Amino acid sequence: MYNYNEFDSGFVRERVSQFRGQVERRIDGSLTEDEFRPLRLMNGLYLQLHAYMLRVAIPYGTLNSRQMRQLAMIAKRWDKGYGHFTTRQNIQFNWPKLADVPDILDALADVEMHAIQTSGNCIRNVTADHFAGAALDEIEDPRPIAELIRQWSTDHPEFQFMPRKFKIAVNGAKHDRAVIRAHDIGLQVVKNDAGEIGYKVLVGGGLGRTPMIGKVISEFVSKRNLLPYLEAIVHVWNRIGRRDNKYKARIKILVHEYGIENLKRDVEAAFVETRAEFSGIDQELLLSIEKAFALPKFKSSELTDYNASYENDASFRSFVDTNVTAHHNDEYAILSVSTKPIGGTPGDATTEQMNALADIAEKYGHDELRISHEQNVIFPHIHKSDLPTVFAALKEIGLATANIGLISDIIACPGMDYCALATARSIPIAQEIAEHFDALKLEHDIGSLKIKISGCINACGHHHVGHIGILGLDRAGVENYQITLGGDHTESAAIAERVGPGFAAEDLIPAIDRLINAYLELRDNADETFLDAYRRLGQAPFKEALYPKVETDAA
Repeated sequence: MYNYNEFDSGFVRERVSQFRGQVERRIDGSLTEDEFRPLRLMNGLYLQLHAYMLRVAIPYGTLNSRQMRQLAMIAKRWDKGYGHFTTRQNIQFNWPKLADVPDILDALADVEMHAIQTSGNCIRNVTADHFAGAALDEIEDPRPIAELIRQWSTDHPEFQFMPRKFKIAVNGAKHDRAVIRAHDIGLQVVKNDAGEIGYKVLVGGGLGRTPMIGKVISEFVSKRNLLPYLEAIVHVWNRIGRRDNKYKARIKILVHEYGIENLKRDVEAAFVETRAEFSGIDQELLLSIEKAFALPKFKSSELTDYNASYENDASFRSFVDTNVTAHHNDEYAILSVSTKPIGGTPGDATTEQMNALADIAEKYGHDELRISHEQNVIFPHIHKSDLPTVFAALKEIGLATANIGLISDIIACPGMDYCALATARSIPIAQEIAEHFDALKLEHDIGSLKIKISGCINACGHHHVGHIGILGLDRAGVENYQITLGGDHTESAAIAERVGPGFAAEDLIPAIDRLINAYLELRDNADETFLDAYRRLGQAPFKEALYPKVETDAA
């Protein structure tokens, strides 16, 4: 993985020093909250419902055991003993004291981490496929380019105070695991007819109050020209994007109102100028970054113990079948660790769990971990012979739940338990759904199903692209939950459709129960997923299940 050079280290330390002085002035009253707000946002510090919240960047979701242990230490020393992994592949600490934040940032800098540009109207943390470098369907590891984009965008003088925040995602595999079609810019690694690696560029995706799927602005941009092309896109949007209304300031609104062809024309013109001034990616720099992401030295070992455990241990077999994905090396596996134990808070990990995950990565995972946009932890390189030992270690810390991709593997925003913007709770709803279907022992029979929950229209829980999306709203002071169906975050991305009126909190679980029962009755066979059944049958039978007609006696 990438390691800081002298410039990186100096830059991060200088920012910590600057912010330390700003915090001191806020505490002694020299700065008002209004004056302090843009300064703290530049350093990832929010003021939430009950306390400050610090959002720490995990670029493209990659970290090592030393960094994970430092996050565990921060959680124990300066927070309440846990951290929360987010849908941006970051981690949030929900209870830091303002006076401690500079010390936290210094501790992060000790392990080459920071909170810069995790908030504010700038280019945010660049995300990528959490299986990068390991996936069987990978065209090229997207992380070197994601790192290059991180370096280009960090403290970019033109892009620090844009109309709104800006999010970029890179996917290097045939299957889209990076949700690139729901980003301001999505990059898909492709090969042209000459076999040259380049990028299909999508623009104008996003969720929130106006969900949209990104549109293709270029079918192929060469690797050398990628940064100048990205700069042209962001420059055009920064220049002509709306600033009169923050809800219409995202580039997706520009694409919708201005038109993708008009935007493409302006971007191509800007690219000519940008390309002349910015000759393209420094190939020597790119080569050095690519070397940092070289594959580990894989071992070879007998699989006798693994095969025996798989055959004789039903719980281990269930765990492997559900949580393991094929690796490009036949002897290895990609292991997804669910942070959604039944009844737990989606995305939370305790100090003890983070330390144990770091130990596993160091001993068995070539010292590498990933955070997925689905709020889970990934070991990209685990030799199959080590899986029984790793499974036992995960059981000891309560992280061996075999539910990846199932109904209890729910994405949920913090909701009204933490967030000042939320209008309803998300966490208790996720917990109730997981507990309900676990009690029925239906989870594996239901199969692949993505439930995503947001506590407000900002859609941090990605409900718009859930197979079943749940949006919590305030209706005259009462929590009300709207259900959407048919969303998809992959290469066949789709925005979910609203079904009908929302449900009160106490009526939501019975409604989801009716919905799932209808699916089980309607599916062609056990291999037809909920999404496939919905696309085949349309909304009508599912709407009927959600809103059954009340039969009355004949007059």
